[in-house]
Amino acid sequence: MDAEPRTPLHLAVYDQMADWQYGHAVAHVCAGIGPHGAGSRRVLTVGFTGAPVTTAGGLTVLPDLALPQLKPSASAMLVLPGAPEWDSSPEMMAPLASAAGIFLDAGIPVAAVGDATAGLAREGLLDHRDHTGPREKLLATGYAGAHRYRSELAVTDTDLVTAGPTAAVEFAREVLARLDAHTSRTLDAWYRLHALHEGSARLTLADEG
Repeated sequence: MDAEPRTPLHLAVYDQMADWQYGHAVAHVCAGIGPHGAGSRRVLTVGFTGAPVTTAGGLTVLPDLALPQLKPSASAMLVLPGAPEWDSSPEMMAPLASAAGIFLDAGIPVAAVGDATAGLAREGLLDHRDHTGPREKLLATGYAGAHRYRSELAVTDTDLVTAGPTAAVEFAREVLARLDAHTSRTLDAWYRLHALHEGSARLTLADEG
């Protein structure tokens, strides 16, 4: 009998989203880790509407669903990449920050990287949670959570994952860890392979599955 399909991860998509920030995370959630694809699950994209968006890398993405259709109960995690609009058009991005709050209230994880962390700060979601991100942009929001800032590449506090704009691999490791689909040994090997370029880590990953 086939195993019951895992609940999908949802990736928010919008114009000028930073491709480099979420790539490792969604690729290894969708494909799984190692040669056996351990821990894989679907990745679905969610936009403000169903209209296509263009990423910072010039890729056209057609959302799988629109934001009003997104339900925490049907999601394993909401991932929010960085984009200039988080700073230049905070009102436009506010519905996604609000959705993140709804997810966290429902006990469903949220992962934000780069400029997206500033959107969560404006929503008050970082006031009482440990977090990281671009410090100057976070402080510019006037949020009340500066005392919970951690000078680390990526931070997980219960259901919230945050990372700095250049910490794509660390962000992915925290996302994969929060989804609880892998052992710490496997995640360590995955990180050593992708961040430290240790070819010997492939032997550990080959044991997975």
